[in-house]
Amino acid sequence: MVAKGSDFETEIKEEIIVAEPRRFKVILLNDDYSTMDFVVEVLMVIFNKNFDEALGVMLKVHNEGRGVCGIYPYDVAETKVSQVKKKAEESGFPLRAILEEC
Repeated sequence: MVAKGSDFETEIKEEIIVAEPRRFKVILLNDDYSTMDFVVEVLMVIFNKNFDEALGVMLKVHNEGRGVCGIYPYDVAETKVSQVKKKAEESGFPLRAILEEC
């Protein structure tokens, strides 16, 4: 952009900085009641995992107590956590998901 004055021209540079959105892990937590089949279903339906990926995450949750389902911008991650909660409640399971900033 150039600003014109009576005796001079001044060039004004505009710099736009676009920051990457903060990313959050959605983590499923193990419990003693949610079935392995239900956890696999949640991973396939909500997190779009194929069967093998869902099975791997489910086994990690089962064996280590928690497993990362995916990494998303905050609003998407929060929606995924809400979807897990709703599906678990509707199905009568206590499965929980949490967010952790990357």
